[in-house]
Amino acid sequence: MTPPVLNVLFLCTHNSARSILAEATLNHIGGGRFKAWSAGSSPRNNQQPNPLGLKALQAVGIDTTGLRSKSWDEFAGASAPQMDLIITVCDNAAGEVCPIWPGHPATAHWGYADPSETQGSDAQKLEAFRQTLIAIRRRLELLINLPPEKLAQQRIQQSARDLSGS
Repeated sequence: MTPPVLNVLFLCTHNSARSILAEATLNHIGGGRFKAWSAGSSPRNNQQPNPLGLKALQAVGIDTTGLRSKSWDEFAGASAPQMDLIITVCDNAAGEVCPIWPGHPATAHWGYADPSETQGSDAQKLEAFRQTLIAIRRRLELLINLPPEKLAQQRIQQSARDLSGS
């Protein structure tokens, strides 16, 4: 029997860097067992994914087609896909009051430094995105390789939180 697809939402403040990296990476490596989205608690007007983040994804062969910055409000309504797991990837979003999510999904916080705040040359800034992508991918690989019983609805909360210390 094929296990159900797990819907995962990655949250950050502006939905331009870390959450976008996580969304694209999980969709790339999830093997059809996961469907990922990302959103921000307060994306700026006309917010777009950070070009350096897109470049880092493309450099490792991850498709960036269709990636866009969006508000978490898109995922809080009755017509939104029901999430199984919501992961905050920045400390600001982790501390904010989140909407009440339909279905009461499991939640976890996986904090990463914001690569878009890196100072220096363009090469140094791109390297910061590359390092963040590597860290996110490492943790996502642990998630996708969990045995099915660790991903069952009643266990996913603890499993995702256990990975935050990895």
